[in-house]
Amino acid sequence: EPESAGIDAETLVREIEEPQARFVASFEEAAEAAIELLRPGDVFFTIGAGDVDELGPLVIDRLQQAGAAAASKDYSALAAALAEITEVREHEPLSRHTTFGIGGPADVYVVAKNSDDLADIVIACREHDAPVFVLGSGSNIIVSDAGIRGVVIENRARAVSGPEPDGKGGFRFTAESGASFASVARGFARQGFAGLEWASGIPGTLGGAVVYNAGAYGGCLADVLESIRIVNGTGTARKVQAEELDLVYRGSSFTKGQYDNRVVLEAEFTLWRGDEAELMERVRDLDRRRLAAQPRGRNAGSIFKNTPEHPAWRMIDQVGLRGHRIGDAQISEQHCNFFINAGHATATDMKALIDLARERVRDKFGVELELEVGFVGEGFDG
Repeated sequence: EPESAGIDAETLVREIEEPQARFVASFEEAAEAAIELLRPGDVFFTIGAGDVDELGPLVIDRLQQAGAAAASKDYSALAAALAEITEVREHEPLSRHTTFGIGGPADVYVVAKNSDDLADIVIACREHDAPVFVLGSGSNIIVSDAGIRGVVIENRARAVSGPEPDGKGGFRFTAESGASFASVARGFARQGFAGLEWASGIPGTLGGAVVYNAGAYGGCLADVLESIRIVNGTGTARKVQAEELDLVYRGSSFTKGQYDNRVVLEAEFTLWRGDEAELMERVRDLDRRRLAAQPRGRNAGSIFKNTPEHPAWRMIDQVGLRGHRIGDAQISEQHCNFFINAGHATATDMKALIDLARERVRDKFGVELELEVGFVGEGFDG
């Protein structure tokens, strides 16, 4: 709107202090903003005067373009093959399956209930030349508003076996990659096995823990991991020793792109006997510390890796971004390395907030914050 009595639309939006209100300078920008927010089943209304009725057809046009792009590859033959293995859903909103509550649709969405199903699904996808993304608990990722092309596999392969004495005083366990990392860690502590109690509050699956070499409170998976079993791009399953995985702080050969098209089926690790009461007290102590320090609500865990010199949260706090919002994406008031979905945040909002934090920290401290979460989906480079 043109300025009237010294007031323009941008000033009005700023003054009403409504976090979900957004200023856009044109119908094109308004249509793009609407596309970011709309989800399957939503109803879109426009209220206004003048030529506001031009916005509706523009949004419809943009939605049709997006739908045509998403439908550019026909996965019907693959969906039929996958239906022989498991239930198949098409155009499933990934916002239902991520801890952020953010993400557009998957072309094809399936569930793997065990490692054999997981391998069979991966092989079928390779045979049909379809890209694959394995989703664990939906933590540590930000899925783009456009969603993920190809097949998304929800990994529910959760079987755990062991213990087997290793002949050196330790005990070997094997767990499928869809097992909850925190649940596995707590279960071992209750049985009196030490080595993973630090992980009792880490969200996500064991497969994700392998990929990112998950760690907390002075421990990390590399300390106990012996080997993993993967299925590769040709459908061949093989064992990989831990020393081959280049496990580093919150990273591995997977995050470095060296194991593209490989999917983790299971992991083997070594634990040792401990005092059950002491281990469970350690778990309860970590629970108390975590609840006191970390926010609840929809988040993906720590956004940035800590630097050797300073915690990421402290630098974000010192550049004045505690509680800062872009749309419904917000930096937590409680812990500045946790970003939360305070309502209906989009991936675009969240990425803009992350980029802002990185820019402010870079300008003030000369530090390049490294992401601990991953961007996935159409429109994100990764």
